[in-house]
Amino acid sequence: MTAELARGQNHTLPQTRLEIRVSAGTPVVAGATLGDESGTVRGTEWIAHPGSPQLPGLEVSKQAAADHRLAVDLDALPPSVHRVTVLLALPTGSGGPSRFGAVAAPFVAVTGLDGGEIATFTLTGLDTESAVAALELYRRQGAWKVRAVGQGYAGGLDAMLADQGLPGAAELARSIQEAVTRAMARSVAPPPPRTPDTGRGGPGTGPVPAQGGQRPPAQPPEPLTEPATPPGGTISYAHPRRQTSAPPPPPPTAPPAEPGSPARPVAGDATGWSMDERLYNQIWGMFEDLARTTAAYRSAVDFAESRMEQELDRTLSDPRSRIGGAGDRARAEARARHDELTARAREALDRDLAQLAAESDVVEPALPAAFARWDNPVWHAYRVPMEIPMALRIGDLHLPEKPDLNIPLLVRLPLERGLWIDSGRTSSEAAALLDGDRLRGLAMENAVLIAARLLAVYPADEFSVHVIDPAGTAAGTLAPLVRSGALAGPPAAGAAGVSSVLAHLTRRVDLVQMAIRARAADSLPPDVDPGEQLLIVNDFPHGFDDRAVTQLRYLADEGPAVGVHLMMVADREDAAGYGPVLDPLWRSLLRITPVPDDHLADPWVGHAWTYEPPRIPPGSQVLEQVLAQVAAARRPRR
Repeated sequence: MTAELARGQNHTLPQTRLEIRVSAGTPVVAGATLGDESGTVRGTEWIAHPGSPQLPGLEVSKQAAADHRLAVDLDALPPSVHRVTVLLALPTGSGGPSRFGAVAAPFVAVTGLDGGEIATFTLTGLDTESAVAALELYRRQGAWKVRAVGQGYAGGLDAMLADQGLPGAAELARSIQEAVTRAMARSVAPPPPRTPDTGRGGPGTGPVPAQGGQRPPAQPPEPLTEPATPPGGTISYAHPRRQTSAPPPPPPTAPPAEPGSPARPVAGDATGWSMDERLYNQIWGMFEDLARTTAAYRSAVDFAESRMEQELDRTLSDPRSRIGGAGDRARAEARARHDELTARAREALDRDLAQLAAESDVVEPALPAAFARWDNPVWHAYRVPMEIPMALRIGDLHLPEKPDLNIPLLVRLPLERGLWIDSGRTSSEAAALLDGDRLRGLAMENAVLIAARLLAVYPADEFSVHVIDPAGTAAGTLAPLVRSGALAGPPAAGAAGVSSVLAHLTRRVDLVQMAIRARAADSLPPDVDPGEQLLIVNDFPHGFDDRAVTQLRYLADEGPAVGVHLMMVADREDAAGYGPVLDPLWRSLLRITPVPDDHLADPWVGHAWTYEPPRIPPGSQVLEQVLAQVAAARRPRR
């Protein structure tokens, strides 16, 4: 099974003779550096590049190309080598693009000699960078692993080599680029293009637009192939996995759509290299479609009301039409035109909403556990995963035009920012009907459900949850986590418990940061858990002194980059005594609520989306069953 890595993820390599295949949208330079146990590149003799393409156990391409195959034999590497870093750079002086943000995201695959993919990584998010450390193979406790790096350098190849501690990096980078330029000068130019009537290309061969303004679907990914020369004589370096083509055929049980009617929805009807990624993209496509069609409806209603007001103003401005039959007819005609416009707008909205509802009915049952609601049957077949998913569902979103059409609210993993579950009284009707104690209880229930989801979607021992509950007010709500044994330790109570947990996590952040800066990520003390950490804080700021508040802000600022995440269950009014000191803390967290609330603003179209927190079906034991499996998978390793 292929491991699709995100930046920072790793995967164990089952064999030592490998190929590393690179596919980019433009010719790139591919090379590799060898590092010792501390990650240091000892000299130019530890670098394979187009000017010196062979080292013991390693061979790279001799020139720039859009597709590369690097051969690696880990058993043949010198014993002092503990790390192999694959580097990509754009050639200079070739007239091509000068930054990776201007080309398609490079794709890297680690394969066996039979071509079977072991792990893949797509280098997304690059912009001004012209060189990037794509991935690294590293040895840990006698076993080799691959880690997705994706570290880009706007300073180019010389900045990347200098960052690896190589003396004379600028001179080496210049010699590499010169070797690439010489190789490109010796290459054979493509044949001249043929006339249009002899080729198969042309304006009519592009993707067919989707009908009815819907998103164009995509075929499942095709295997990586070498670029072929088409009849036109030029090579297309477009990666086959980035093509958008005809939709997959409907399931055998689904009858074909009638001519002229909308296409029947299909789960996974979006671009992506895996079913999970296609579903993720489809969900956000549904979000965009709902936002767009609702904005069009609201704009049409505003226009109709504005035009009616103008017509009525003109009618009232003429004294002859203020009274009598003429004025009544003018007002009736203005209102009739208004009603006609709004009715047509509503008809178009209802048509689009019906299609989105039908798509939601197909997509929801097909979602994996990380994307699914708690009432989805997929949780009853839950097994502890081997890899983390690309995102996690933390609730639903809807608009007032169709409250029963819920779009999953997905956040990417690993978490990029913490969560703040607001236990205070908001302006929503649901909050107005509840007292403060009930709101705080629901907020903590929401925290437990999200924490349980995070524990469930991570592999065993790769995610830990710590709880600070200074007054012990959430003991009943935390019971499922405590009984299952899924917590890293008992909930911390009192000022001493608060201080102990914060000191432990602050130390972990400091040590991991130092290890990363020293390029010694594999040399952490044995008592430091390298897995992701989540800290749930209840009843803040009760039990916190000034030092603890400072540590909490430090964790919120520095923690996410090294795998320490924060979940606050708090009422901001309770911490008002700290004044603006805590403003950066609240702004750094994603605010959600324990009851439905329309506080999530959409700057794209100006909508206020209503957030619906996750809920366990009444009487269901799914939470206890999932946590029991999580805890059982962890015990043998402790």
